[in-house]
Amino acid sequence: MSKIIGIDLGTTFSAVGTVREGVPIVLPNGAERIIPSVVGVTPDNALIVGTPARNQYVLYPERTVKSIKRSMGTDLTVQLGERTYSPAELSAIILREMKRIAEANLGEPIERAVITVPAYFSDAARQATKEAGEIAGFTVERIINEPTAAALAYGLDRADETQIIAVYDLGGGTFDVSIVELNQGVLEVRASHGDTHLGGDDFDDRLMEYLAHLFREEHGLDPRDDRKALARLTRAAEQAKIALSSQPFVQVREEYLMEKNRRPLHLDVEIERHDFEDLIRDLLQGTLTAFDAALRDAGLTKGDLGKVLLVGGSTRIPLVWEMLAEHVGLDPMMEINPDEAVALGAGVQAALIAGEPLDAILVDVTPHTLGIEVADIQFGRVVEDRFGPIIHRNTTLPTTRAQVFSALYPDQRAIRVKVYQGEKPIASQNTLLGEFLFEDLEQETEGLPPRITVQFDLDMNGILNVSAVDRGSGQATQTTLRAAHTRLSPNDRAAASQRIDELWQTGAAVSGDPLLQRAKAWVQNEEEQAHELADLVQRLEAAERDGDLEAAARWREELTDLLYDLEGAASDSDEVDDEADNAIDDNEWDELDGLDEDEE
Repeated sequence: MSKIIGIDLGTTFSAVGTVREGVPIVLPNGAERIIPSVVGVTPDNALIVGTPARNQYVLYPERTVKSIKRSMGTDLTVQLGERTYSPAELSAIILREMKRIAEANLGEPIERAVITVPAYFSDAARQATKEAGEIAGFTVERIINEPTAAALAYGLDRADETQIIAVYDLGGGTFDVSIVELNQGVLEVRASHGDTHLGGDDFDDRLMEYLAHLFREEHGLDPRDDRKALARLTRAAEQAKIALSSQPFVQVREEYLMEKNRRPLHLDVEIERHDFEDLIRDLLQGTLTAFDAALRDAGLTKGDLGKVLLVGGSTRIPLVWEMLAEHVGLDPMMEINPDEAVALGAGVQAALIAGEPLDAILVDVTPHTLGIEVADIQFGRVVEDRFGPIIHRNTTLPTTRAQVFSALYPDQRAIRVKVYQGEKPIASQNTLLGEFLFEDLEQETEGLPPRITVQFDLDMNGILNVSAVDRGSGQATQTTLRAAHTRLSPNDRAAASQRIDELWQTGAAVSGDPLLQRAKAWVQNEEEQAHELADLVQRLEAAERDGDLEAAARWREELTDLLYDLEGAASDSDEVDDEADNAIDDNEWDELDGLDEDEE
């Protein structure tokens, strides 16, 4: 049997996990263990993935996409260079990079994978993730919930323990909480709750908005109106957020963020940790509300918990620990690297499917109630848009449930079945998964309305299949739901996979690091900053060879900033007379600001 790997397909970072000699490990990519979930196309139309794409984002935000996971299961399209991509195709490119990393480490072709998703992901998003894996060239053996994967990694060497743990998973773009019972090697998920649009990206946005407000107050220009300035400001906000996890203050400096009357405008402000905490406190309060909901669904109280396990990079924010500790009455634990826990657990699940002898059994649940729209007859009138649950949330996976539904009138010959996901009693307030028309119905009993049996089959991946049988004729139908996300046919998946293959052959596999390529080109062609550029290139390459990620990140930032200034200056030189521009002395800027456009 071929090797099966586990992949944490994250909003901001992704990673590959496997089990080696009974121990789960993350497979590295050189000095990196987690890879940015960023895809880009360079100006010369080369495909780039991971750190090179992340570095490009500041220079060419229009040619780079990140956090695409938040759009999985939608019909959004993204234009990169000359091509248009779906979220599944962009995710497939990231997954293809994970495949390359795994094959480089394991020395064999890898064709089978377990891929993680947020516990609160919709049916459409799960299906899109599975499609992305297939486009990337995998047989997707299982879609597994992220907090469940983390719990699996945690419980692997605790086969003799019995306890209830809460997995609090706050990542770059999503939040989940799962209540898990660990009992002698069996991990049973009792309940899950969450928010698929809450995470570190939202914290970055709050801080970015705050920085934009300070810049606008000082200079009268809004950096959010300029795409490159916005990209730089977003990067600065993310870096400040990370720094504030370990420092009480951080200085945010972005030189030449914009210009006014050809005068450079800089951002230079000090942010205090308390300022940042005030910006995100309400978002974190929402995670505690979800935490309580999961406990209620599990039929437990805070006092029943033995441990709270922190997962996801955003749990490093000190306020997360403080609010959670105060709310639960337990000190949250980081017993596994929060950035790697999900990938490690995915690797464990992959090993279990492959039949490796591990002391773990996993029992997961569905986080959403699934049902159809029904109508009631009350006091002689029809009340429509009611939600009729068929599978209730927190039901153990896999599961099959069926119910009988009746038409409204004896002569009715068709029923439109609308399938919803959610908890609201009014059907339209939930998420529509799809619908189909069941026609040519026959009466089961003379004079009574026709009846149909609707069956929901929810597989181990949390993906729903719906079938229905006309009880009068015995006619059956099984449907692929038509909803916001249209599932790809096998031919569509094959075509998308071929497109990715073509891109890969001419792009990521041979393009190298575009940041270093551009820097070396400037070293060859420019005399003025050649020494400084060459020095930064040398330092960056040495740091990456030595595996010093902190130093590498610092040199990358300096090199990116310098290239941004150089390329921006080169672009401006086409439009501005250099000699006249150089004649403006620093002391004359204030006078220039006072001129109107004609006088200038």
